[in-house]
Amino acid sequence: MPDYDVLVVGDYCLDLILTGLPSLPELGKEIVATGCAQIPGGAYNAAVAMHRLGLRVAWAADFGSDPYSQFVLEHVRAEGLDESHFVHHPRPLRNLTVAASFPADRAFLAFYDPPPAIPAAVRALSRVRARVLYIPGLYSGPLLDAALLMVRARRMQIVMDGNSYESARMSSPRVRRALRAADILMPNASEAFRLTGEADLLRSLHVLASLTPCVVIKDGAGGAYACEAGETAYAPALPVQPLDTTGAGDTFDAGFVAARLEGKPLTVCLQWGNIVGGLSTLGAGGTGRVVTRQDVEGLMVPIGARGT
Repeated sequence: MPDYDVLVVGDYCLDLILTGLPSLPELGKEIVATGCAQIPGGAYNAAVAMHRLGLRVAWAADFGSDPYSQFVLEHVRAEGLDESHFVHHPRPLRNLTVAASFPADRAFLAFYDPPPAIPAAVRALSRVRARVLYIPGLYSGPLLDAALLMVRARRMQIVMDGNSYESARMSSPRVRRALRAADILMPNASEAFRLTGEADLLRSLHVLASLTPCVVIKDGAGGAYACEAGETAYAPALPVQPLDTTGAGDTFDAGFVAARLEGKPLTVCLQWGNIVGGLSTLGAGGTGRVVTRQDVEGLMVPIGARGT
């Protein structure tokens, strides 16, 4: 039996989130927010959201000697998350994002210190047995082929979020290789349009599904769509008035994966993702609002009733 349900690989971020902004910033003009929160982000979002849903989570991440790293580690320990696959470095390893958050979307500024030559993920892949490898982005880098050998030998499913660099397109051989490597791909609508060059959501869904066995497209208030083995599924979004959408896609992923690991139908997995992601927008960042299994199960019946 695997030691964990999910191995999450990816960097932490410290998210500084500004809300209540009247507009986006402009050069030479001060824009004043009415709300401000400093919370952990990056791969922390999915790892903690999965942990709160009762999954056994290993998170492979690198931390430095800087205050940002220590801030996130304090939150990790408060959550009771497994730390055994963290690597600590005797230098600053600062990953900072500043989010200008609006109800429907957000804009980011970011700073990242140079990463370690050998990231924590590489060390973890050689040791950890899990049912799922979760990558919080579309990874097409040089370590993919080596990682695939280890992952397939351990019979782990690969789940990738759709977050990727702006120039990522399906026309790139590296991107196509990454899409074929994933068992489940979960981009948002904008990422799917950019990857495929399509302007239609369902068309984008089926184009991506020609390379990845299961594709999920997150469309915010428009709900979520999925395609697997020729079946197309849809689940409406949870009706909420969002405070902050930062990290909602990551927490959607957590809900979907939790349901998937229990063998739930595709539409139900989408509903779990929508509930966890939707509720997360009621707090600052992806994990400011605690979402539990009980929260999800309590909202499943109303959602099912709306669909009948």
